[in-house]
Amino acid sequence: MFTGLVEDIGTVLRAERRSDSVLLLIAPARIDPAELSLGDSISVNGVCLTVTEVAISSFSVLAGTETLSRTALGHVREQARVNLERALRLGDPLGGHMMQGHVDAVGDIASKRDLGANIEISVRATRDLLRYVVEKGSIAVDGISLTVNRVDAKSFSVALIPHTVENTTLADKRVGDTVNLEVDIIAKYVEKLLSRRLS
Repeated sequence: MFTGLVEDIGTVLRAERRSDSVLLLIAPARIDPAELSLGDSISVNGVCLTVTEVAISSFSVLAGTETLSRTALGHVREQARVNLERALRLGDPLGGHMMQGHVDAVGDIASKRDLGANIEISVRATRDLLRYVVEKGSIAVDGISLTVNRVDAKSFSVALIPHTVENTTLADKRVGDTVNLEVDIIAKYVEKLLSRRLS
């Protein structure tokens, strides 16, 4: 489980494309790789991945076929910056919202507006995903827990406060860039339970 409170921004040192996977070698800025162990779960741009190798100043993760088909990780290039968050430990504060790191869909940046103190970003998404998105609810965008300001039939918008701008990669995104989206898991559970009851 994750909270969507990004711990660090890492730099992709190597993106090695294989026949059915991509190996990412990532250098974190603040997380000490010595604190990571083989098999640990770590969120990379909102995708829960397994640490496969640890070095002095970097670590590796492997994104397989299923992950590449459902996320934007296949587009990550060397020197790209990525949001990092280690998995929750028992007793850690839940400051964002409950996230699994299981990306539901890929969206794209429809617009960006500078509002002075904040930046407003609109994200285009499929109707299947948007049915779970509600105004003032939570959504994860590239692993960042954000509050939905507005939602319509084609997109939703969020506002980035200065802290989010400075401590995540979302402000780097340009119109047309893709982002990983994960909706609130509670909405999906409620829908399934209600559909069974109604049927």
